[in-house]
Amino acid sequence: MRVVNHAGSWRLLLPAVVLLVLAYRPARARWWAWLGLMVVAPLAEGALKLAVGRPRPEALSMGFPSGHATAAAAFFGAVIYLAGALPPAPRRLVRAGAALVIALVAVARVMLRAHWPSDALAGVCLGLALASAAALLDQGGPPRRR
Repeated sequence: MRVVNHAGSWRLLLPAVVLLVLAYRPARARWWAWLGLMVVAPLAEGALKLAVGRPRPEALSMGFPSGHATAAAAFFGAVIYLAGALPPAPRRLVRAGAALVIALVAVARVMLRAHWPSDALAGVCLGLALASAAALLDQGGPPRRR
């Protein structure tokens, strides 16, 4: 679970979104939405931690919502959306893989006793909501295969 935990690390996902924008043409058109997503998500997560102020299970720092779950859901939620430009078989595979990573990161945070289940669930909800907002900024709607 410690390895899966890294899939929700901002240090890994910030460069990953830059690579996604550079390497995947459908993401380039609205590059600012995807980079903005990865800037806004930790700010929103931090603001909620300050507002709620609930401690983690085994630490004195704040835990609601989970930053790892927020990061994973924001990035991989965007991947789920952007996969709409792929042919059907790869699209299903990418979307299933991305959803699995989101779920595994949330479960890992709870199993590692870094967060309560509600912290991880709130992080997933926040990340997916922000990814959805970024997708709405992609004014042409979901990318379509031509």
